[in-house]
Amino acid sequence: MSKRVLVVDDSGTVRQQVSMALRPAGYEIVEAVDGADGLSKLSNDGDISMVICDINMPRMSGLEMVEQIAQNKAMKKVPVVMLTTEGQPALIQRAKQAGAKGWIVKPFKPDVLLAAVNKLTA
Repeated sequence: MSKRVLVVDDSGTVRQQVSMALRPAGYEIVEAVDGADGLSKLSNDGDISMVICDINMPRMSGLEMVEQIAQNKAMKKVPVVMLTTEGQPALIQRAKQAGAKGWIVKPFKPDVLLAAVNKLTA
């Protein structure tokens, strides 16, 4: 059975780029359009191995989503990598304090993203 990765980004193009980077390596992609949608899908799908999440999204930001995941005993074991255009040290620190395992800046290199996913889902 392939590992499922939840990709949370309000950009359909970015979700598609992540899918194109991961599907050939055997990953199954679940898409969410914002943090609230991502949180809902993660809480309803116990087979998600990892989350890749943007920061700036409507309804619920990626940081808010990571903080919510960290507070949920069942979900906090799922590794989260932030994939964003943001690079401010304060945001990176806040995400790591909330439990994010990594930070990749867009535009991303598919091999870098795949390496991170392989490491965190091993």
